Amino acid sequence: MLLQSHSATVVEIPPSYHRVTAAAPLDPSSFIIGDHPLMHRILAMVRRVATTDATVLITGESGTGKEVIARLIHSLSARAARPFVPINCAAIPHELMESEMFGHTRGAFTGAHSSRSGMFQLSDAGTILLDEVGEIPLTLQPKLLRVLQDGAVKPVGADQAVAVNVRVIAATNKDLIRETEIGAFREDLFYRLQVIPLHLPPLRSRRSDIALLVKHFLDRANRKYGLQAEISPQANVYLWEYDWPGNVRELENVIERLVVLCENSQIGLTDLPGNIANFASEKKTPQPTLCNKELDFRAALRQFEQRLIDEAMRLADGNKAMAARMLKLKRTTLVAKLRNRTPGKESEDERSRNSFTP
Repeated sequence: MLLQSHSATVVEIPPSYHRVTAAAPLDPSSFIIGDHPLMHRILAMVRRVATTDATVLITGESGTGKEVIARLIHSLSARAARPFVPINCAAIPHELMESEMFGHTRGAFTGAHSSRSGMFQLSDAGTILLDEVGEIPLTLQPKLLRVLQDGAVKPVGADQAVAVNVRVIAATNKDLIRETEIGAFREDLFYRLQVIPLHLPPLRSRRSDIALLVKHFLDRANRKYGLQAEISPQANVYLWEYDWPGNVRELENVIERLVVLCENSQIGLTDLPGNIANFASEKKTPQPTLCNKELDFRAALRQFEQRLIDEAMRLADGNKAMAARMLKLKRTTLVAKLRNRTPGKESEDERSRNSFTP
């Protein structure tokens, strides 16, 4: 998934933790790159929640496009012409976070030579994105909860609260349920943020979109550098096989690097980064299981079978009937093998389909 650049008015506001933009509404079909069923479900959810002011909690690994989705929700909402303020909570020093979010009065602390509005005030009538919301310190979380409940902020040093009309979207790559269990995140704040939960799958769980993204980033890099680089079919296979732990952001950077460093017009296997080439090679070669320095034949066969099934399910985009035809099995046989496979060995695609509940 990718949100392409669009015209916007940018208002410069120091410091560099955030920026305020007022952009024209977007057509999602023009900016979302991805045709996997999971992405269609996410887009449908985005369209529904965008028409409301409900608080949204976007979760997912780094690089999956959480800010992209937040911007899209804002641009499809009635607030589209108003500011969109993304805040990187992990980048703000804890001792400055309250002032940055809620503002301060003159003399509230050493160095506060004048009053200053916080990011909630600056995003009034618009949308605020609390990116990496799991990094907000415990001492500030009750104050954030109060803002969400009352719709008002109290600047540092002020006697009176200031009303704000802000749509809040939060994003994190942390497991906030786990954070609440260990006492690192307030449970009441978690449930207040998670009015609408939206989970973005990793790129490896929507592998069929990789080719679309590769083409997009390749075309963009070629235009940027005035080149005409192409990717060989063999290299494309390796890019498709790689699991992309950094997700779409990693893919974008790799494609740009390949275009810049390519010595001729075609990018081949030898041009790929070592981690991608080695990963794909090892993935294609099943590793025998050794037990007490002996080959466990049955375990090796099971491992080989599971890898073939995973490959067929990926190629078939999760369609069991199609995967069964690829493997020349009856559909009922494939379903039984999927049901009986070793616990914990299900593929990323299966995990995503089984757990994704927008």
